[in-house]
Amino acid sequence: MARKPSDMKRAVAMVYNPDEAGAPRVIAKGAGISAEAMISLAREHGVYVHQSPELVSMLMQVDLDAEIPPELYQAVAELLAWLYQMDERLAGTRAEHL
Repeated sequence: MARKPSDMKRAVAMVYNPDEAGAPRVIAKGAGISAEAMISLAREHGVYVHQSPELVSMLMQVDLDAEIPPELYQAVAELLAWLYQMDERLAGTRAEHL
């Protein structure tokens, strides 16, 4: 039985360099098998996979290699801030065990 489009997994990859001007950019996006492959590859390489169907839905509308639109700045900034905090905590935990 085929999946309904609304049941299909979707994934979006972004890149952001705070040392460069500009907003985060969408560098890959996919649905179905492509999304599953993106998620699997990210996890294999230790990249955090955030699950937010609403944010993914909005990011799927952004063209590849395009900066996210201003209306998504707040949501993406909150996600990035959380990721940076988690990264710092993990780095601190690793340093304690050396």
